[in-house]
Amino acid sequence: MSQRLLPLLLALGASLAQAAPELETVVEGLKTPWAVAFLPDGQFLITERDGTMRTAKAGGKPSAPITGVPAVDAVVQGGLLDVVTDSDFARNRTIYFCFSEPGANKTNSTALARARLSEDSKRLTDVKVIFSQKPKIESRHHFGCRIVEMPDGKLMLSMGERFSQRDSAQTLDNHLGKIVRVGKDGSVPADNPFVNTPGALPEIWSYGHRNSQGLTLDDKGQLWEHEHGPMGGDELNLIKPKLNYGWPVISYGLNYDGTKVGDGIFAKAGMEQPIVKWVPSIAPSGLVRLKSAKYGPAWQGNFFIGSLKFGYLERVKLDADNRPMEQEKLFVDAGRMRDVREGPDGLLYLVLEAHGRIVRVKP
Repeated sequence: MSQRLLPLLLALGASLAQAAPELETVVEGLKTPWAVAFLPDGQFLITERDGTMRTAKAGGKPSAPITGVPAVDAVVQGGLLDVVTDSDFARNRTIYFCFSEPGANKTNSTALARARLSEDSKRLTDVKVIFSQKPKIESRHHFGCRIVEMPDGKLMLSMGERFSQRDSAQTLDNHLGKIVRVGKDGSVPADNPFVNTPGALPEIWSYGHRNSQGLTLDDKGQLWEHEHGPMGGDELNLIKPKLNYGWPVISYGLNYDGTKVGDGIFAKAGMEQPIVKWVPSIAPSGLVRLKSAKYGPAWQGNFFIGSLKFGYLERVKLDADNRPMEQEKLFVDAGRMRDVREGPDGLLYLVLEAHGRIVRVKP
């Protein structure tokens, strides 16, 4: 080996060794955690599916339950789900959270609430449900329930089609299998795409979704979503107003009994194709597009997606035309990943559901 080549190889090896990220536990002792948000004082705001909201500091124990959380229908996939802070939280202490809202005769639906977190972070005040999915039905599945605040201050909420009502994802007279857009007070924006469509519910932004547990923005302010397929056919989608994303007319998956979904077709005019699809399913939950350069240029601008089924973090890199360039499985066997967020420090945080932990990805 030449004397010139050896130092280059040694330097490359050292660089690769330094680039390997690790997981570091920052909070443990949680019960089925679902989502995490970040408070200005460095605390984490955490939801647990059984209906409990808590705070915690890195390295500390979770707090006692925050009081004031409304009743939730914590059945199977339902419960207290996503939580985000308002863009002006430091001034107004406002948070938004979604949950399975109980109704009459064992029915329920996905609901979006607004509240103020007290200065000591021990209680919620001024709690108000600002949106409730219609109709309420008797179901324990497919609540969806991810929230994003858009650059214009409007709120986006993803909702599942409740499994038993999948055909309703294709009709506009209900909120099942839809992404909706509302104001922070629950009002309907005048420029929503179906406001003037007879028979359509005015909150609807897009439709034809199955069960979305991932919602995030890119650096252009565009909305991205991923959703569970059935047996195969999980999707990553770029969400635009008024578009139909196909479920259950088109799908790359099969029904759980192995039969075709509908006519077994993958594409149809007027229905959007996914940017990325997974066959077999990874059961995606949690989605972020990394803004920071803390992990180097190779990861900056990539999507990071948690897998419930396989318990790893998936990295997806797209080219300038939104075509998949790279897909990588990270932290294989880490455990069911329910949420993936970028913290104020520019680092990735993962919610490990079964382990009851929040972990940080160390560069």
